Amino acid sequence: MDAHEIRTAFLRHLEASGHVAIRPAPLVPADTSTLFTGSGMQALLPYLLGEPHPDGVRLTDSQPCVRAQDIEDVGDNRHTTFFEMLGNWSLGDYFKEHQIRQFFTFLVDVVGLDPARLSVSCFIGDASRGIPRDDEAASIWQAVFAERGIDAEVVAIGSQADGDARGVRPGEHVFFYDGGENWWSRGGSLEATPIGDPCGPDSEVFYDFGPEHHDPSFGKAPPASDSGQFMEIGNQVFMQYRRLADGSFEPLARRNVDFGGGLERIAAAAIHSSDVFRISLLWPIVEKIQELTGKQYEDETTAMRIVVDHLRGATFLAVDGVRPSNKEQGYVMRRLVRRAIRFALALGLHEDFLGEVVPVIADLYADDYPSVQERRSEVIDVLQKEERAFRRTLAAGIAAVGAFQGRTMTGRDVFLLSDTNGFPKELSVEEAARVGVDVDPGWEADFEAALEAQRARSRAATRLGAAGLPGGSAPGS
Repeated sequence: MDAHEIRTAFLRHLEASGHVAIRPAPLVPADTSTLFTGSGMQALLPYLLGEPHPDGVRLTDSQPCVRAQDIEDVGDNRHTTFFEMLGNWSLGDYFKEHQIRQFFTFLVDVVGLDPARLSVSCFIGDASRGIPRDDEAASIWQAVFAERGIDAEVVAIGSQADGDARGVRPGEHVFFYDGGENWWSRGGSLEATPIGDPCGPDSEVFYDFGPEHHDPSFGKAPPASDSGQFMEIGNQVFMQYRRLADGSFEPLARRNVDFGGGLERIAAAAIHSSDVFRISLLWPIVEKIQELTGKQYEDETTAMRIVVDHLRGATFLAVDGVRPSNKEQGYVMRRLVRRAIRFALALGLHEDFLGEVVPVIADLYADDYPSVQERRSEVIDVLQKEERAFRRTLAAGIAAVGAFQGRTMTGRDVFLLSDTNGFPKELSVEEAARVGVDVDPGWEADFEAALEAQRARSRAATRLGAAGLPGGSAPGS
């Protein structure tokens, strides 16, 4: 199955069991506490906290997401800043048994994954807080594996570091991890769970591509690892507790399920490729970059991955009305576009090329997201303007960074490149690493200090000007 077919099949699979397919949320959320929608659950949080949903207690969708914090990780075989999250929710309806079985059935019977290549994690418990090990989830997993002829052994791992040291042994499929890996709360951990909030254990599902994909620098390849052998393809959050004012946890009367599965990752597992960029939603963009550059993906893998991911993300942001700027969402979009251009330049693309790539992206999503196709001319115009503006400063910035050969670039140097040449700080540091220029480890603090000093000078000049004193013009002058 390709990614389009998997998306459609997932929604149909959930609708067949009484779920209502809801519209995905915009990439820019109404909640200003976060820049982007980064999960399907984000827009549904009020309903998970108890508010009734107008479409009922069983919901499903495929949610476009942006996680700008992953931008530095793009270039490996699995991370992307833009992705789709397949999701389903039970708002006080079914719980662990139904959820685990319906996802396992989808993966094995619908997508066609080999169940022997699946492993799962469950919460190991926390005796100090009175939270037991999630033996219920583990037992259900053992049962569904057994129904497929697999005797799934259970092993208690502990922390991710413990897993890296121990690895996986034959026959093991169910792994208990601590709260750092298998606990969900809005605060991100057991300790940071907000008072009064629902929270609970989660159960992740991993696909095993085989030991030949393992990078030993990550340890011994437990499932919860970025070593390359295993890839997380879904996570089920079981909201069954509430934190009390004294820090303890009590069972919830109304328990919820929040499931999220990465479409791109499931699609990669479906073709048994540990490289998500080879799936049907990304490979045609890679092929276009190969055509434009005359270079092969195998020889320029990292650069092509960055260009493909960032342009896909920037396209969807433009469709949702984001425009490149120096603030908030616009800053992230500008960074995506400019980083894509920088790596495109390394591939030999010296002229406007975005107008060639955006139509490929639009065609890939025409059926499922018609607005991408409808607005493609507008998107091309927005991105080309940013490309042309940036190319005027790019050559000067690259030359300026290269001039630091034999010296250490400081945070103040990075600031001056940004202030004088319009060269983004992140690109200055990346370019320095590319050409072998040393960067002071404390550059970020020095950069912020220089930026704050400039702001202070600007505020002082504004006050002087408002008072009609030297340094500015008086009001009305």
